Order: sequence, then structure tokens, then C-alpha cells
Amino acid sequence: MASTARRRIKASMEVFDPRHTLELATKQSYTDNVFLFVPNLIGYTRVLLAAMALHYMSYHPKYCTVLYCISSLLDAVDGQAARALGQASKFGAVLDMVTDRCATACLLTYLASAYPNKALLFQFIIALDFASHYMHMYSSLVTGSKSHKLVTSDVSRILWWYYNDSRVLFLMCAGNEAFFVALYLAKWLQTPTVASVPFFGDLTWAGVAALCCAPISFVKNAINVVQLWKASKMLVGVDIAERQAAREKALAGQAGVAVREKDESE
Repeated sequence: MASTARRRIKASMEVFDPRHTLELATKQSYTDNVFLFVPNLIGYTRVLLAAMALHYMSYHPKYCTVLYCISSLLDAVDGQAARALGQASKFGAVLDMVTDRCATACLLTYLASAYPNKALLFQFIIALDFASHYMHMYSSLVTGSKSHKLVTSDVSRILWWYYNDSRVLFLMCAGNEAFFVALYLAKWLQTPTVASVPFFGDLTWAGVAALCCAPISFVKNAINVVQLWKASKMLVGVDIAERQAAREKALAGQAGVAVREKDESE
């Protein structure tokens, strides 16, 4: 079983020399410059908008919310542009993921200070988000997957459903971000605009939006737990395959020495 796993991994992985890849990136032509692919230009715009939202976060909620929401919505645009223009790239995929993680972490950091009694919860969400995506990305690389979104149903039905249905992926990501943005706005709005809600009292419209989006955010973070667990198991499986390979190599070496000693004695 271990040798079969090793063969599958080696057959699907391509290894490139680091120095050669740096030279290629430095000398790439203007017409085929990955840095200037349209999806990646959209990605840079997302980074800029997120940075501007962070600048306004502590004193201008309207500007912050508009900029943050536009940055988040462009996440759905760059993928469509990549497929339509044939400009999908590993750099773009990683840029997209890093932008998502960093922007959400910055917002959650603010929420931790705005709701100090819930700070530990927001810190946990940040840690879970980074850990699950990092380990998932790394496990995808070491098992030879071309993209962290290429998850088959035999690996995980939940992750397959999450990554392979664009509607589900958009709903989960948008609902999760909407929940955090609503919590952010709820801190700025003081006058209740709706009737009293059982167990929650008087709420502003932002509070109502947070309540509506809370189940989606819960499911999204539950998926992060599944992703972390599956990635951990895959990495352990790679470790087991490598240890088995080392033992087989050692046994083969010992057998070779025994044969040579026998030949010499004869």
C-alpha cells in the first residue's frame, strides 16, 4: 500500500529547480508575463482595496465597509477571468488565498478589540482559518495536486461539495464575510431599528444581518475543521509512506550486503 502511494505521488508531481524558476520569472516576456495576467491585476486591486479598508476601519465604517465588500466580491471575478482568458496560474491561486486570509484576519483582529469578551473566539477563528488552509495547501502540494481546490469525493465528500460547486463556495465565503462585516457595523450602530428579538433584545439592522449570516459562518468554520483534519491525515499518510520506503531501502541494502558477503566467502 505504501509503495503504491509513493508511485502515485511521484507520477503526479513535477519538481522544478528553484534557481531556474527565478531566472524564468525574471526574463519572462511582456506578452506572457504572469505578474500582468488580468486575474492577478484584479488580485492586486483586491489587496489595495483591503489595505484602504483597514486604514478606515477604526474611524470611518462606511468607507471601510464599501471598500472591504468590493475587495471580497472581486474574489469571485478573478477566478472567472482566469478561466475565460486562459490565465489561471499558481501565483494567482496563492495570491487569492493569501489576500482572503489576511483581509479576514485583519477584520477579526478589530472585532477582537471591539468585543473584548469574545476576543478568544475571534483569535480561535483566525488560527483555525490559517491552520486549515496552510495545511490543506501543503498536503495538496506533497500529494501532487495541481490545485488545492481539486478535491475528489473519495478523499472528502464535504470538501468535494465545498470546492467543486461554485455556488456553494460563493455562498459560504460571502456569508462568512457578511457575518463579520455585520458584527463590525453593529458596533457602530446604536439605535435599534427592529422589534425586540427573543434572547437578543433590541437589534439594529446590522445585528439582524449578523444573526441571519451566523449559521453560514458556523458551517464555514466547521468545514475548516474538516479541512484541517483531512490535511493532517494526508500528511501523516505521506510520512508513513516515506518511513516505509526508508525501511524497504534499508532492508534491500542489508540483503545486498549479505549477498556480497556470501559470494566473497565462497
